[in-house]
Amino acid sequence: MPQGDKSKYTDKQVRKADHIAESYEKRGVPEKEAEARAWATVNKDDGGGKHPGGSGRGKASSHPAARKGGKSGGKASASRTAAERSASAKKAAETRKRNAAQA
Repeated sequence: MPQGDKSKYTDKQVRKADHIAESYEKRGVPEKEAEARAWATVNKDDGGGKHPGGSGRGKASSHPAARKGGKSGGKASASRTAAERSASAKKAAETRKRNAAQA
């Protein structure tokens, strides 16, 4: 199988890569770079092509890149006191109020 051959990828993986590439292009990334990033993301998530003979054969798709977001968020605020969290929330509210007045 030559480098760049996508025959071992499932239809779902191809759709996923297309969707990711579109998103990058919308944000101004050149088409070739967007496609490369998209396939890198699919490989990171799924471990390569899923059809028999691919490197990811028999592995489940757990989508780690898409799911890792909420795992580290609560630790930072949990280590702060109630007064620190309250002060932070008041500061954020003041910033939102100031920004809304400017718009």
